[in-house]
Amino acid sequence: MKHLLKYLVLFCYCYNAPCGSCLSSSSAPPTILRELLQSQMDGTRNDPKPILLPCCFDGLSARLVAKSGFEASFMTGFGVSGVNGFPDTQLLSYDEMRKAATFVSEGLASAARECNTRPIPCIADGDTGYGNALNVKRTLFGYGRAGMAGIMIEDQIAPKRCGHVAGKSIVSFDEAVMRIKAACDARDEYEQMYGKGTGPLVLARTDSLKTHGFEHAIERLLAFREVGCDMTFLEAPQTVEQMKEYCERVSGPKLANMLEYGDTPILPPEELAKIGYTMAAYPLTLLSASIKAMQKSLELIKSGSPTDSMILSFSETKDIVGFTQYGVEEERYST
Repeated sequence: MKHLLKYLVLFCYCYNAPCGSCLSSSSAPPTILRELLQSQMDGTRNDPKPILLPCCFDGLSARLVAKSGFEASFMTGFGVSGVNGFPDTQLLSYDEMRKAATFVSEGLASAARECNTRPIPCIADGDTGYGNALNVKRTLFGYGRAGMAGIMIEDQIAPKRCGHVAGKSIVSFDEAVMRIKAACDARDEYEQMYGKGTGPLVLARTDSLKTHGFEHAIERLLAFREVGCDMTFLEAPQTVEQMKEYCERVSGPKLANMLEYGDTPILPPEELAKIGYTMAAYPLTLLSASIKAMQKSLELIKSGSPTDSMILSFSETKDIVGFTQYGVEEERYST
């Protein structure tokens, strides 16, 4: 029975069956994430660092994160937009983001199958929810069916943009709170349909620090907690003091956004944990590193120089994208 349950977990991740429709709540991605967050909050995780979230943006990057031994990941909207050739200004639609979440989920599942583990949970960027409160609810349901463990909803005016660039604007206090309440209601309704522990957790983000100041941002986060969000995210604090005060005044799991060359101080993981952060996301590290490697490789190709120093062997590349496991499965069903 234990082995059957494990394969049911993989089946749901690979084929996007709603988690609660055929899994026990203990196997659902949101439950796995909730347990991980709780272990960090109560100290039973026994790690001086917060939960590290290297951000993925497609099936391959998700596989790399999972196979590198991380406990969780985050699907970055900046990254998904970038690999599709767009800036992070909400040019991608809800359905394009949902499809990206599906590929991420499948990547995590295939990596888990190869490593003989359960898939790591992933929180996905839900931007503004792609419309009004009812759109927010639909977005949460879509991400849940795609296999996501959590969803981030923010309070920018659509079309939103990266939180570390100019030109941001936010919705009113009341509209922001209702947006988060709608997400929390959808989480609970999802569980009524598919079982306790299956509803994607809600990460509530505010971008109001830059536009309305620190005190207003804290008030929003406290209001988000009052309507039921599971986690909070203060975008782009500019000082360590702001980071510390946020962690002291707002309850529950909190996310630090470690964007290199952004507005927020980059701190060592151990220091983030001491301040009070539960998670630390690295939103653009993988995307930026891959861009740099591709640019260098293109320079070498253009100059007629060897590219050996920039690339993996063909056998390594085949293994990373899944050919090795594919061969094993193919042989299993050969006639």
